[in-house]
Formats: sequence, C-alpha cells, structure tokens
Amino acid sequence: QVQLVESGGGLVQPGGSLRLSCAASGSIFSMYFAVGWYRQAPGKQREFVARITSGGSTKFADSVKDRFAISRDNAKNTVYLQMNSLKIEDTAVYYCNHLYSDYRTAGSWGQGTQVTVSS
Repeated sequence: QVQLVESGGGLVQPGGSLRLSCAASGSIFSMYFAVGWYRQAPGKQREFVARITSGGSTKFADSVKDRFAISRDNAKNTVYLQMNSLKIEDTAVYYCNHLYSDYRTAGSWGQGTQVTVSS
C-alpha cells in the first residue's frame, strides 16, 4: 500500500505563502483516481481543501479558490499545495489522502503538517 507523508507546514504571517508537499512511497496516484488535501482546525471537523486527479483536473474549496494552487510531479511522486495570501483562518493541520473516483478518501490519515498563520 502506498503511503503518503505531508510536509512543508510552518508559521507564516497573514498574506504570506507556503508550499506543502504530499510525498508518496510509490507512484503518487497508484491505483487511485485523485489526491486530495484536507485540513482540520482546532475544534472543527476536517474539511476538503483541494484535489487533483491523475488526469490533472483540479477542484478547490470556495474558501481557498484563487489563493491556493495544486500541482503534481509524477517523477517525484509528489503532490504540492501552493498556498498564497494566507489568512488567519487558514490555520490548521493539513492532510493529504488518496481518493476514489467518487472522491471518497481511500486511506488512513497521516500525521499531517501544521500551518499557523499569525502576526
């Protein structure tokens, strides 16, 4: 089973940028339809942020549209989440996961990577 590991989080000021990485132990898409990014803020449920299919189609949550970008590097078995114009409300632990064709998450959740937006 291909494992995914998130990295790249940190502390950033409002308006700043970060790039998160979701690295796979094998082929990034393996047998799955897509890779998605999710986040969970303290006291809140985990929510969808963005996804990219093996064919390159993307979708974003309304709250991050026009600020975040998602891309993939098949050679590096990695999916990236470029986060720009960060807001305090983007503070959360960010997770990636494989997705089935109906966009259900396919694997267990990893440890995630903490993103803190604060002045």
